[in-house]
Formats: sequence, structure tokens, C-alpha cells
Amino acid sequence: MIIRKKPETLLKDLVELSSLPFTYIKINKAVNNPRSSTKDISDIISGDPNLTARLLRLVNSAFYGFQSKIDTVSRAVAIVGTQQIRDLALATSVTRLFKGVPEDLISMESLWRHSVACGLAAKILATVSRCGTNVERFFTAGMIHDIGRLVIYKKIPETARDMILRCKESKEPLYLVEKEVIGFDHSDIGRTLAQSWNLPPSLEEVLAYHHFPWEAKRYPVETCAVHIADYVAHEMHLGDSGTWYIPPLDEKVWELSGIPVSVLSTTPEQLRTEFEDVVQSLWEI
Repeated sequence: MIIRKKPETLLKDLVELSSLPFTYIKINKAVNNPRSSTKDISDIISGDPNLTARLLRLVNSAFYGFQSKIDTVSRAVAIVGTQQIRDLALATSVTRLFKGVPEDLISMESLWRHSVACGLAAKILATVSRCGTNVERFFTAGMIHDIGRLVIYKKIPETARDMILRCKESKEPLYLVEKEVIGFDHSDIGRTLAQSWNLPPSLEEVLAYHHFPWEAKRYPVETCAVHIADYVAHEMHLGDSGTWYIPPLDEKVWELSGIPVSVLSTTPEQLRTEFEDVVQSLWEI
């Protein structure tokens, strides 16, 4: 069955996706305020016990590999950095969004594992390629790159089931099937969410173009990194986003991003080293 909707239509009345967690909004506001101190940001995080626990587990996981234990939020903020903590807070806050997907459609845990794998792979690519100091933004981008697919699974599960089955049988990329059946794909929903959440432009562009990174005009490196990371996560069978066919990487991504092709030989090993520890540090369901 072919239906035609707009991304905004699927987001309507989806309360759990209508706004970002209040704590993250406060953190973001504080980070953007030049008068805010690290103590101000630490106090905001400490006021949310669940977020505090997730962040401390992540900071003490293989994600960083610190030799000594970091047992306070203030120390985490001081060592990791305010912008980096803000980005990690967003990445860890999406855990609540993985609730409510029909289990007979797709395993929430499997979808979550794919998101973590993509985030970690993007972070590793950024690190080895020296893409700036804040590699946490790559992790966050990878973590939320398929957030639009959650909307499809929650709002039109029967249609989603038909699309997944067609993808399995025809070996078409799921995003192309989405485009044909509902008139847009999960990337379009992701961009709409990013705009409504007032996320940084880099995240909006990654959400919009991670399947077509050559269309990213302002942040091609971040978008290419997530595109490559998505491919790596699928190739390693770390979780599942519902798609059954992954197109081969386009050679344009290497030239656009400046990321060397050689990273494909080293990224999987590091990803395996960090993956299970980070999954366990964040998984709450």
C-alpha cells in the first residue's frame, strides 16, 4: 500500500518525541552562555539522577579508557569539557526514545545496539582522522542518525513491517522503499526533528544526508563519517536498524571527508574493544 504523508504528520501527537529532555535544554543553554561556569553545568546535570548515572557510566567505560575512576559530575565536566559533556548528554538522553516500538516489528535492543555501534564507529573515525577535538559530536550524530526510523516504527508499524519485508525480499535499501511508500524517508523525519529541537546545524545535516553525504554542504566530514560508520556497523552485524540491504560505500565519501580508506582496516578492531562496555553503560530498558 502506498501512502503519502509529510514528516510533520507522523510527529503529530507523538509526545515522547515532541521535545528534548528538559535537563538537556538547560545544559545546552548554560553551555551557550559565556557567563556559565563548569559548576553551573555540573549542578544542572547533578539535579537529574538518571542522566548523572548514565554520563558517569559512559565516562568510566571504554569510550574514554581513563585509568582512574571518575566518580563526580564536576570532575567529568572538568576533564571531558563542557561542550563535549553537552553532546554526550544528548546522546545518552535518547535512551528513553527507544521505548514503545513493537517487539514483533524490530527488537528495541537490536536497534539500540546498531545506534551505539554507529556512534562509536563515527567517533573512532573522527579520532584517527584528527577531525577536531570534540569527537563526542560524531558519537552523538551516529547515535541519533536513525531517529526518524523510530517515528515510522511507532506511528505506522504495519506499514513499516511491509516495507521491511519488501526490503528483505527485493534487496532494496530501506530508505528508498520508505521514500516510495510514504513519500519521504527517515532522514526527512530526522531533519524535521532536528529543526523542532533546535539542534546544532551539524546534527541537522547529518540526520538529513547520512545516506547521501555528498549533498551535505556545510558539514561533509561529519556526514561522511556517519555514512561510513553506518556501513561499518551493518557489515559487522552490530545490531539492526530494520534494513536488509546496505549499498556499497561510494568512493566520493573518502575525497569529501578526507578520511583515509585505510581506517576500514583498523576501525572494526577498536569498535569491538569498546562496543559491549559502552552498550552496557547506557542500556536502560
